Amino acid sequence: MEIRPILSSLLRSKTGAVLIAAQIALTLAIIANALYIVKDRVDRANRPTGIDEANSFYIAFNGIGDMADKEAMQKRDVEVLRAIPGVVAAGWINQYPMTQNGWALGLTTTPQDPSSGINGATYFTPDTLAQTLGVRIIEGRDFTPDDVRTVDPDKGQLGADSVILTQQMAKKLWPDATSFVGKSVSLGSGSDAVPMRVVGIVDRLMTPFAQRSDNAYSSFVIPVRQVVSQGSYAVRTAPGQRDRVMRAAEDALVKLRNDRVLITNRSADEIRARRYQGEHAVAGMLIAVTIGLLLVTGSGIVGLASLWVTQRRKQIGVRRALGARKVDILRYFLVENAMISTVGVVIGIALALALNQLLVSTLELPRLPLAYLGYGMLTLWGLGILAVYGPASRAAAVPPAIATRSA
Repeated sequence: MEIRPILSSLLRSKTGAVLIAAQIALTLAIIANALYIVKDRVDRANRPTGIDEANSFYIAFNGIGDMADKEAMQKRDVEVLRAIPGVVAAGWINQYPMTQNGWALGLTTTPQDPSSGINGATYFTPDTLAQTLGVRIIEGRDFTPDDVRTVDPDKGQLGADSVILTQQMAKKLWPDATSFVGKSVSLGSGSDAVPMRVVGIVDRLMTPFAQRSDNAYSSFVIPVRQVVSQGSYAVRTAPGQRDRVMRAAEDALVKLRNDRVLITNRSADEIRARRYQGEHAVAGMLIAVTIGLLLVTGSGIVGLASLWVTQRRKQIGVRRALGARKVDILRYFLVENAMISTVGVVIGIALALALNQLLVSTLELPRLPLAYLGYGMLTLWGLGILAVYGPASRAAAVPPAIATRSA
């Protein structure tokens, strides 16, 4: 089939073709970036924390007034939690992954040089890290009772002799190193810096803030029991026992004392859902926008194709009378649509890249992979073919005698 007659026909009736091409271009630009944002948000929401999420929960109380037995309270709470059937491990901890609230302090490799350090989420626990949270130690060891230091924030400085780092944080502190256990690092800088020795490296432990960047895994743990009125505990259960243990733990701790209030009792799954509810909402909205745009674009192509078929009814009849087959009529409209779609797709690629550049500079999103443009192109070409196929098939099926009949 010659392209020139189709092109000449389009040039004589440019308005409809321009509108469809513009619609395709805008749709491609928007859906390519929208779907990439959806993938970015979903991937972020599905990042592993490093803990045994399926069998873990976090329960916390705040004391009322001045509590004289804070340390004894923490120890007693842990004893009660560990005695509940189904509990694998329990321990006091100052914060929990993805809760969006917690401590962040700086570590330095050279205390005299503040620029040698980085900030990281700071976990305190006097209990075994691997058992309580289910993190995986990939180098070195867990804390032992001899490592634990008790710190009253009203009387002493926070610090410890040993520290466990995430692999991510260790690599930031010593980019060229392949082994980290035994290295020295300081909590803080200057004259107040507290020297510590790295005794272990965990694969990952997400921060409470669950940042967008890889800083989400910049965490470290020090073996400290902080003497405060906050009773916050990480509990790990046997498989399938978590929900029952959560209820039992709340009942048991509430009965122990009446001078504190329950702040939270949530599973790791619930904490994840709350932390990433915004990401899921944005993803859902963008998926709805994408579907809506595709429906609008498809409807526009169907409407324009139907209009063109009606306007060319007599022309189609003459061509059929002169020997054109049904497949020739069908092919004519499909090629015509493909030409319009191609122009729209080319413009849409340029718009998609420009829009992505804007998103990269304002929202710090990664660059749009070319694969998304390829998927978008194929989707819109396929949508164009499907949208025009129905009207074109009906036009090709009209007998020449009826098509050429005057109204």
